Amino acid sequence: MKEDAGVDVPEAWSSGPSAFIQVEEMLEELGTQEVMPEPVVSEGRADHINMLMGLHPAYHTCFLRTQHALLQLDGPLPLPWRHYIIILASARHQCLYLVQHHRSAFLLSGGEASWLRGLHCAPVKLQRLQTINKLLAHRPWIITHEHIQELVCPGAEGRWSLAELIQAVVLMSHAHALASFVWGCGINPEPVPPEDPSIQSPQSPSESGGTIRDRNRNTAEWSEAVQEVKLLVERMKMVQQRDEEFTQEEMLTRFERERTESLLEPASGRNTLGYQRGSASIWIRLLLSCVLLTVLPVQRSVLPDCVSRFVEDADFTYQDFSPRGVQAPPTMRAQDYSWEDHGFSLMNRLYGEMAQLLDEKFQVVCALTYHTMAMHTNVDTSTLRKAIWNYIHCIYGIRYDDYNYGEVNQLLERSLKLYVKTVACHPEKTTAMLFFSFWRHFRHSEKVHMNLLLMEARLQAALLYALRAITRYMT
Repeated sequence: MKEDAGVDVPEAWSSGPSAFIQVEEMLEELGTQEVMPEPVVSEGRADHINMLMGLHPAYHTCFLRTQHALLQLDGPLPLPWRHYIIILASARHQCLYLVQHHRSAFLLSGGEASWLRGLHCAPVKLQRLQTINKLLAHRPWIITHEHIQELVCPGAEGRWSLAELIQAVVLMSHAHALASFVWGCGINPEPVPPEDPSIQSPQSPSESGGTIRDRNRNTAEWSEAVQEVKLLVERMKMVQQRDEEFTQEEMLTRFERERTESLLEPASGRNTLGYQRGSASIWIRLLLSCVLLTVLPVQRSVLPDCVSRFVEDADFTYQDFSPRGVQAPPTMRAQDYSWEDHGFSLMNRLYGEMAQLLDEKFQVVCALTYHTMAMHTNVDTSTLRKAIWNYIHCIYGIRYDDYNYGEVNQLLERSLKLYVKTVACHPEKTTAMLFFSFWRHFRHSEKVHMNLLLMEARLQAALLYALRAITRYMT
């Protein structure tokens, strides 16, 4: 109807599980005509998230085990409550895909239908999660032991036990990070069951990324992309072969420089600049997007009712860990509070099985490699994976004393850093233009791999801040 009225309607890049990745290209990378190995999911079918994750079976298996334990196995929270908490968390990032999915799961698990009218219809105990939910989603470094005390304080209406709260924190952090994966990979909405008319079809991420029409790559662009990969491989080898020692002061300076530069990477807003994959004008458009974002007022998007009913304080969004001109909270030093030495130990005491599953998932995604990079084989990608992980933690104000943050600038191009910050901090603003702007000659599975790293790094960062606050409350 809009097209008939003369309105330019963006074309979907793909009708498959991803708006960014064509089904044929995904099947080609799988090396089979099968759609996907069948994951064990409650609906008995492979949803779009599982189809994309299926490109990396080793990680996918860990993810399914963790999600099954979180949503199905025995725990302090009733099953309907778990799905409702994920609805609340997904709504913070306008992730209608997850809201829709867990709305159905909530009802199937025996949830009270009236709660779906909005947060105000849910028990007070669930309503009291909203503060920590928005902090975990957007500014986890603000969480203190006072937030924990307020929820578990004896005598308070809707009091949470520590066991219940730790499960709720994992559920919320899991949903926030998974929303980043959904938006970052351009996962398409699945058909809405006819009996669910109240759920509007989520907007495909491709619609916010401009019209995608031309897929042809000319010889010059192909050669340029090949050269980019070659240079990246050479930089990685240089980093791996370098044998330099730096003082703690130098290491701190490099971290602060990277953190400051990350403030110059604005999360992308919706744009109407248009985009042609492989077009040389992409760099001009990316630069123009950055300029516009710094000089134009932010336009608040109007949330659909099926999301806004679950969101309080919608104007509370991500803010840089250390905005220019603002006193920053103390940086979290990994040696003072890390997952390996502190977070895992506390989680193991309060939620033992989940601690083991999360730890395995973190280890698998960090070690995941096929020793390939685009057209190159026998490549050690460990330095690149570490740079991505540490850059995300840097954005979240977490510093590793033994890491040289100068490697981040050497290995992560500007367009990749812009994409990473957007997906990690403002996932709902991810566009097709951002997805296609970096690693132009890489396989789609490699970009999915990067999104898995991004998702888990974000999840661990949020959990570290929440667990540190719980530790301080307990002591």
